[in-house]
Amino acid sequence: NLQLVESGGGSVEAGRSLRLSCVASGEFYRGYCMAWFRQAPGKEREGVGLITHSGSTEYPTSVKGRFTISEDSAKNTLYLQMNGLKPEDTAKYYCAAADMCGGPLRSLLNAPADFPYWGQGTQVTVSS
Repeated sequence: NLQLVESGGGSVEAGRSLRLSCVASGEFYRGYCMAWFRQAPGKEREGVGLITHSGSTEYPTSVKGRFTISEDSAKNTLYLQMNGLKPEDTAKYYCAAADMCGGPLRSLLNAPADFPYWGQGTQVTVSS
């Protein structure tokens, strides 16, 4: 099994930055499709960044230009750099993985059910 552990969340003021990390262990290989999702109370889980094994990335309009997803394959670690944070970015952020990125990347951001592996989440709170 693949295990994912997130870290790096916290409480910040609007305009500040945070970097989330997700360490993968267990049966991990480079072909995985990796993504960050977030879920605020009373809202659906939404994708905020996705990266394929070849390095292609995808973001929703709400975070494009502010968030950057990246990975360090030597460390089996996925990152989410979040700049210019806004109060509406407040949510619990989850790292997720799938065996492959099957389908259009933009569609995968709206398909959390396509990702069988999840971390426990890390809370991000942005105050105005």
